[in-house]
Amino acid sequence: MPELFDAVDALIASRSPLPPPAVRRRLRQAHGLTLDEVATALQVRRATVSGWESGKTEPRPPERDAYARLLDQLAELYPAPSTSEETDAPTVPATLTAAPAPADVQTPSAGAAIEAADTTAAENTQTSCAPAAAAPAAATRPARAVRPSSTLRRPGAKRAAPAGVPAGGTDPRFENGPLAVIDVDDDGQVLAYCTGGLVLDVPAKSLPSLVDWTLREAKLGQPKLAGPGKPADPLLVLTEATLERYGLPVALADEERLAGRLPEGHKVVKQLVRAEWKLTKRGFGPWARIYRPATGSERACVQLCIPSWQALDTRHWGEAGQLPPAELARVLGVYASRVMTPRGSTAVTGLELMTALHPPTRASEPDADGKRHSEHNPGGLGKDPVDCAPCEAPDGHPLLADLPRFHVRGPAEKLFEEAYDWARPMTDAECILRHLVGIDVNMAFAAGANGLTVGLGAPTHVKAPVFDAKLPGSWLVDLSHVDLSRVKVAKDKWAQLDAGLLPSPFTPKGERPERPAWYATPTVAYAVELGYDVTPIEAYVRNDNGRYLDGWYNRLRDAYLATMADLGVHADLPPADFLAAMEGYRQRDPQLAIVVSAIKATVKGGIGKLRERPRGEGWKPGQPWRALSRPTWRPDIRAAVISRTRINMHRKIVKHAAFTGQYPVAVLSDCAVYASDGPSPLDFLPYRDGKPLPGGFKLGVNPGLVKWEGTQSVLWGEGVREQFNAPDLNLARYIRGGTVTDQDTGE
Repeated sequence: MPELFDAVDALIASRSPLPPPAVRRRLRQAHGLTLDEVATALQVRRATVSGWESGKTEPRPPERDAYARLLDQLAELYPAPSTSEETDAPTVPATLTAAPAPADVQTPSAGAAIEAADTTAAENTQTSCAPAAAAPAAATRPARAVRPSSTLRRPGAKRAAPAGVPAGGTDPRFENGPLAVIDVDDDGQVLAYCTGGLVLDVPAKSLPSLVDWTLREAKLGQPKLAGPGKPADPLLVLTEATLERYGLPVALADEERLAGRLPEGHKVVKQLVRAEWKLTKRGFGPWARIYRPATGSERACVQLCIPSWQALDTRHWGEAGQLPPAELARVLGVYASRVMTPRGSTAVTGLELMTALHPPTRASEPDADGKRHSEHNPGGLGKDPVDCAPCEAPDGHPLLADLPRFHVRGPAEKLFEEAYDWARPMTDAECILRHLVGIDVNMAFAAGANGLTVGLGAPTHVKAPVFDAKLPGSWLVDLSHVDLSRVKVAKDKWAQLDAGLLPSPFTPKGERPERPAWYATPTVAYAVELGYDVTPIEAYVRNDNGRYLDGWYNRLRDAYLATMADLGVHADLPPADFLAAMEGYRQRDPQLAIVVSAIKATVKGGIGKLRERPRGEGWKPGQPWRALSRPTWRPDIRAAVISRTRINMHRKIVKHAAFTGQYPVAVLSDCAVYASDGPSPLDFLPYRDGKPLPGGFKLGVNPGLVKWEGTQSVLWGEGVREQFNAPDLNLARYIRGGTVTDQDTGE
């Protein structure tokens, strides 16, 4: 009898009901399953499953019963939507769609470009740094759905979008989100992976038709971030399979890579020209912009991102360029919803964010004829570039064209506000301790920009001015008389310190100045704060000023805090819990960890772009370069941010030393290293009843607070210094990993 039952079961299984081939494919894709995954589970070849979904073949026992069971379970999870549901937006929890509201206002070496390293930061608004959106959980498989003929459909209209994936905005023009990753599936169909788990069929057969489809049907883009601003153009990310489909190279040739673009004679560039599309001056490169001149207020522009052409720098985006399309759409979608749609590198995006939050112009009130005109937007930088002061100009600037060819400007000729790179030998008392512990300031440059008054217009030259801490500018002043052995740490309260164990706050290398030098306003203001008089010799001040970077800081802060909260690191954690939450936080959701890195790089790169240097193009010293034509080329703003963050770090060091008698062994940008008996920051930071030293270092995720950077032994520190015969080797540079090479020390 058992044999008869088995025979009956096999007979039933041989006729197990299966949905139509198109539904089979829909169900697989809705759950984010690949053909390979289904084939492995059913122990058949990938081509076999593809044949079942195309209707070319039908499954046979014993695989048919298992395949039917799989489809039955998927059908319960993803029921076919009704006709009315197909046109409705999905029900998405508010925690997945909320984005930070725009504000009303807006290392190669520590002495090099700011893109390479953070500096320390103030904690001016640490009590108000709540994440902009609740922390969504990570999605293991983003849902997707495809409807034939490029019409739009969302997976399971009654189901929420996958957690951790931002959904499209509320603006009907951009209902499918800010961007799409364009890929070709196993059957040769071109698909657009959007945010929120949405997947669209793409009918375009060429790149020009893809651009047309994007602007006419895809409903991609992002609303403007500020009232007078403009909506963000749609972003298309092209995978390698898509490049091949549209006749583009998977990787740039050596000459193309050096030029940063395809040659103008490339067949795809010619296709665009024939279709009357234009490219920007940067041509068809990793971040190409394809447009037609605007007609009225209507823009016709699409931006491309090509990861295989190194558009996503691995220093900032990690392995994002290698992610599957749906996962890459999630990473870029989270970044776009919380920061902005990428406009290029993280540095370019950081600079563009400043302009997007505080545009240079706005529409005027109607005139007598009822017409509006473009006018200056108060608090913005304006639409035209302004000259910097001679002391603020980097070497090779046209303002310095009359200097002798090999002239080296000293501190009295050049403003030199850079991040810390300072270290000293350890004392005997420090050598008998066991550990070296590094602490690192969170989002240092962003917090340094918060609340900072910067110049908005051109500088005014003043002789023998009276110093005004509220007036942004560059000041030639002698600060050599400031004695760090006796400083004011509070109103009418002075502290005696060991000046030999402290870096000077006035120079990046921590050396005490010996003669007059140029300083930004925050540096000179700190000398006054320490209790010393200052008498500037001359200055370049900016009477037109404002807190231009406030909105920029607020948005990046909110983006950072919201993403860290997604990773389990919240702003209100007690010190011990914060340190525990930071342990392995990147492994909880590697994709969101990529977003955190990109946000940090946006901060550093954006500030660095304010003083962008020449980038080849046949430039010669004394000639202008392309960046000088931007209103956002403002070396004075960059200098003020670095000055403020370096001063904030020194202020915390002084407060800590005055209270505990402990001094840093090394400081690199936003990282300080202390000798300690224990391996944790809690072993030397002076917490009392869970409360930190006022004005000192405080553990936490908010910008301006600190996290644990790394711990090594004192024996390690002394050993590497002896090994490389470098008693002043900056141990902060290696405190995280502990590995020092000959190349690192220049030997």
